[in-house]
Parts: sequence; structure tokens; C-alpha cells
Amino acid sequence: MALRSIHLRNFVIVEEAALEFEAGFTALTGETGAGKSILIDALQLLLGDRADASVLREGADRAELSAEFDSTPALAAWLSDNGFDADDAILLRRTIDRQGRSRAWINGTPATTSQLRALGESLIDIHGQHAWQSLTRASAIRALLDAYAGADTAQVADRWQQWQSAQRALASAESAQETLARERERLDWQLSEIERLAPGEDEWSELNASHSRLAHAQALIDAAALAAQSLAPEDDVPGAIDSLARAHHALLEQASIEPEFAAIADILAQALAQAEDALHSLNGYLRKTSVDPERLALLDARLALWLSLARRYKSPPEDLPALRTRWLQERAELEAASDLDALRKAERAAAAAYQEAALQLSQQRRAAAPRLAEQVTRRMQSLGMEGGRFEVEIRPLETPASSGIDDVVFLVAGHAGSAPKPVAKVASGGELSRLSLAIAVTTSELGAAPTLIFDEIDAGIGGVVGDAVGRLMQTLGRHRQVLAVTHLPQVAAHAHHHLRVAKRSGADGRTISSVEALNATQRVEEVARMLGSDAGSRTSIAHAQDLLERAARAEVTAP
Repeated sequence: MALRSIHLRNFVIVEEAALEFEAGFTALTGETGAGKSILIDALQLLLGDRADASVLREGADRAELSAEFDSTPALAAWLSDNGFDADDAILLRRTIDRQGRSRAWINGTPATTSQLRALGESLIDIHGQHAWQSLTRASAIRALLDAYAGADTAQVADRWQQWQSAQRALASAESAQETLARERERLDWQLSEIERLAPGEDEWSELNASHSRLAHAQALIDAAALAAQSLAPEDDVPGAIDSLARAHHALLEQASIEPEFAAIADILAQALAQAEDALHSLNGYLRKTSVDPERLALLDARLALWLSLARRYKSPPEDLPALRTRWLQERAELEAASDLDALRKAERAAAAAYQEAALQLSQQRRAAAPRLAEQVTRRMQSLGMEGGRFEVEIRPLETPASSGIDDVVFLVAGHAGSAPKPVAKVASGGELSRLSLAIAVTTSELGAAPTLIFDEIDAGIGGVVGDAVGRLMQTLGRHRQVLAVTHLPQVAAHAHHHLRVAKRSGADGRTISSVEALNATQRVEEVARMLGSDAGSRTSIAHAQDLLERAARAEVTAP
């Protein structure tokens, strides 16, 4: 079980629909134009397709879509890693308004369409009615074989990019050697100037502080001397320390009578100690400080060098060390770019790494190709292509590419005795549809998504072949959840569950589409309608019952 339910409101011609899904194979049928593919379109939007205002039901302000899926430990880990609640179910919700603006949520938390797409790859595998067209595109053919082989093509693509980057770097260096030499000469001259200054990392702030002290040395000395004289006694004039000492002594003498004096005396004692410490520091400062014109002149000259260089290179003085670092880095890069031997070595290493990864990918493709050919050929026999043969040919590309060194070609022989030729050249539209179905079923059996959706992929076939298609989907339904939009009664008869899409006119005259699950009696009626004769006649009913009974027997007797 994977897809549990879907709910739509004001979507295309659906006013409101709520459906629950079960495990196995579910057929979705209805008259032409009833909107059978609307559910598929809704699921694709919920899984990250681009949205616009055209999906709104006429007259509605907003379309709302939601779907609930079973979760797995792997999906729960993805949800947690991406900041979503990891419950036993996954609820996707999306809205689209009249302006085409879209909002999306995963388990109640806002999500991006890229996150919906990433999650959707693990939830549903959709095969559309025009899937056969991909059999004519080289990139799609190669991707299909890679998916079947379980090959990781990302490493080849990454190494291809690295190789291309190395080639561009080498070509650029080879064509710019003269320019690089001039640029290196300019950097060398600039660095020689700044190296003569040799600016320290924190020197500018220290230099300014030292210069400021020396420039104001006499004022600083006078202030320190005045403060020291105010603290210490001189010429029988008591200083602050002497006054504090007398006050302290006076209170101590009376502390035995007035206990409150003891606490005040303690405060004065602390003040006296701090004053004596301050005097000691001031005397020390006066001993080591003097007016030094020579040192001040040196600092003036140093500051002038800093300012001159800063003005020349239009940079704040404090940024000169960082400027020096940047120039050193630029020179190193220029030297590296000028080292053609190193660049050629890097290009050869990148090419070898690419070739190694591309060869491994090619080996995976060549190992998987005959297996895919054998399984698709086997499927073809039951799809009206008896004696036909499918082959996967791998040819070397003329030039390597980001996809590797292989050109993958699908060949087909439509009947016994004919030589296999490229699919696009020999297969008719009907044969392409059947071949696409054979490939889709073959590759879907190996997929990871728990739900498979086939959207009218059986177009262009019928009769016995349609019965074979139904059997294939019935078989897939034993292990995966399968939903097929179909117009063939032979396919629908093999379904475990049957949904019917119908359209009617609403009260406002607009067309409304609805979906309902069919019971046994309704299912007979729907299959009879699909047979194309008078749906209510005994003959049609009998034919429909016969189809359903034979499909049920096939289910019981299937291996």
C-alpha cells in the first residue's frame, strides 16, 4: 500500500472529490472528456509539477489538492533531514490561486516544489500515454538503460565538469601568457613597495597610540606630577594621604566608645591604601616617562609611510596588511596559472579520472543491456509482436560527453525473420506504444516507487493484446500499487478495484466531473459500456461478465 487517498476541490472541472485507494491494481475509466486524467494531473502537481491559474475550476478563487501516502523508514529519514515531521503517513497539500500563485506543504510544513519533486520520485512512478515518444530521443534511451542498470551517472558528470574546467584553465593560460606576465610584474612591484613597509597586523593601532602618547608627553608628565603632589605631603603642606591618615587615626581612638566609628575607620583605611597605591604608580610612571623628540620623529616618519602607501592604493591604512595578503594570494594564483606544466598535468589527471568513471559506467551499461533486451523481448510476445525481437546496442561516441562514452540505441524487429533496426525508423505508432509498454512494465518491476501509474499507455492496442496488458498490470498489482487510466475493457476487467469518472452539468450550467468506486454490479455495467455496444443489452452484459470472470480466473491460476 502506498497512495492512501486524494482530495480535490475546484480543480479543472472537479468541484470536489475525495477518493481512497487500496493495494493492488485499480482501473480508472470513463467516457471521453469526462476527465479521467485529472487525477493524474493532480498527483503530478502534488509531486512538484509547475502550476498556473488554468487548473482552477471556472468561477473558483482557489484550487486545493491533497494526497496522503504511507511512509517508510527511508522516507521518514528524508523527511527528518529536510525539516518535516516524520509520521507513519505523508500528507502533501498544494493550493493555486487566480494569479497562478502556488503554495505547498509536506506534513503541514511549508515546502518548495523542488522538495515535492525530490519526495515524489520515491512515491510514484508515472508512465504517460506518450511515453513511446521518449524511445526516439537518445538522452531518454540512455537514461532508461542507466535506470535499469542501477547506474550512478553523477560521478561521470562531475568528472566531466572537472575535466572541462581543467581544459579551460589550460587553454586560458596558454592564450594569456603575455598578459599574465605583465600582471605578475605589476603585482611584484606593488608587493616590493608594501614589503619595504612590512606592515604588522596590529601595528597601525599601536603606532597611533604610541605617537599620541609621545606627542602629549609633557602634558602627561605634568598631570602625573600634579596628582602625585596632591597625594603626598610637601613643604609642610599636608597631602591627601596625610589627611586620610589623620582622619583614620582620630576615628580609631574613639571606636571603643562609638562602635559605628570602627566601620567608618575601615572605609578610610581602604581609601588610604588605594591612595598609597595610586601614588606608587604615579611615581613609577614619572620615573619611566620623558619627552623623547627623537622617538617622536621616528614615529612621525613611520606614520607618514603608512599614510602615503594607503593613499597611493586608495585603501584605509589599517587595511594595508590585508591588502598585502591579497596581493600575495593573487601572485600565487598567477604563478599557478603561468605554470603550464602543472596545468597540463592537472588536465591529464582530470581526463584520466573521467575516462575511468566513464569506462565503469560503460561496463555497467553493457552488462545490463542484454538483460533488458531479453526481458523486453519476452514482454513483446504477449503484446501482439510475436516473433519480434528487442536489442540494446551500445556504440562508442565520437567524442566523450557528460553522459559518458556510449551512444545507446534501441533496435527492434517487429516480427520473426526481420533484422532489428533503430526503433524510430521501423516501428509504427502502435508498435511503439506496445514496445513502450513492454519497457515500462520491465523497468517498473525494478523501481523503488511503491505506486505505479499508467496514463492511457495502452492507447492504440486492443483485443487479445489488451487482455495481455491487463494481465501484466494485474501481475504488477500483486507486488506494487498500480493505477491505470484506460479505455480498454480488457484491461479494466483485470483490475482488483475499479473507479469511474463521470461528467454532468451543475446548477450553474458548468460541467462538473466526479469519481466513484464501483461495486460488482456497477462494474459489469461500466465494462459493458466500454465494449462499445448497447451497454444495457443482455449481450453486452453477458460479454462484460465473461470478461470479468475470465480475468478473475487468470488471477487465480497465474503463477
